[in-house]
Amino acid sequence: MPYAKLNGASIHYTDTEGAGETIVFSHGLLFSGAMFEAQIAEFRDRYRCIAFDHRGQGHSGITDSGYDIDTLTDDAAELIRHLDIAPCHFVGLSMGGFVGMRLAAQHPELLKTLTLLDTSADPEPHENGPKYRMLNIVARWIGLWAVIGRVMPIMFGQSFLNDAHRAGERQKWAKIITSNDRIGITRAVQGVIDRKDCKGLLSKIQIPVGIGVGDEDIATVPAKSESLHAAIKGSVLQVFKGAGHSSSIETPRQVNELIQQTIQR
Repeated sequence: MPYAKLNGASIHYTDTEGAGETIVFSHGLLFSGAMFEAQIAEFRDRYRCIAFDHRGQGHSGITDSGYDIDTLTDDAAELIRHLDIAPCHFVGLSMGGFVGMRLAAQHPELLKTLTLLDTSADPEPHENGPKYRMLNIVARWIGLWAVIGRVMPIMFGQSFLNDAHRAGERQKWAKIITSNDRIGITRAVQGVIDRKDCKGLLSKIQIPVGIGVGDEDIATVPAKSESLHAAIKGSVLQVFKGAGHSSSIETPRQVNELIQQTIQR
């Protein structure tokens, strides 16, 4: 598995390699680059596909600090430079979208297009803080297995959770979530809870932007994506039918269509 020593962290990534334009995938909290496996399978014959794990999550190293969104953005920028793939197409889901918006505004030379999935430019809603901090305490001192029952309805919509034909997928992703290192993941969660808004950066984004959100997303409700659409000039908004907060997993075909449309603009 390839790693890059960047910005004081050991960042794990997967790379299909090959010539041509590159798509970089940036995952959401509690997951890893694996949440884009359906997208990589779709695009790898036409594009070089790279998916990386944010510090403290997946297979990336655990650091003492650096879990704030600005540092995660620096990590992503350094990876793009390290692999010499600029300008690339960037796809960010939730936390990955926080990174993508900052990259597009602050490092426009690195990106060609931006696809934002289930994300927001707002800070974490105040009312979520106590609930997420309590889940974080339990996860840190007991284990993620103790909170997975509370986490799954936040990460996935009811269509996915209640589909009898997708029971195996639910088990797979629950196992992936609970396999995260307790220290790394709780630091990552705290970074998301403490994030500042980036609404002031949105007017600086000048590249083609596609915005997608699940109609069953309760973690980042569709109104958040509507606000992004209104603030980012020329952006396109698509609502994914039957998806919650993990649309790349729940409705991959709809997500793939949005990515392709964004790249072709």
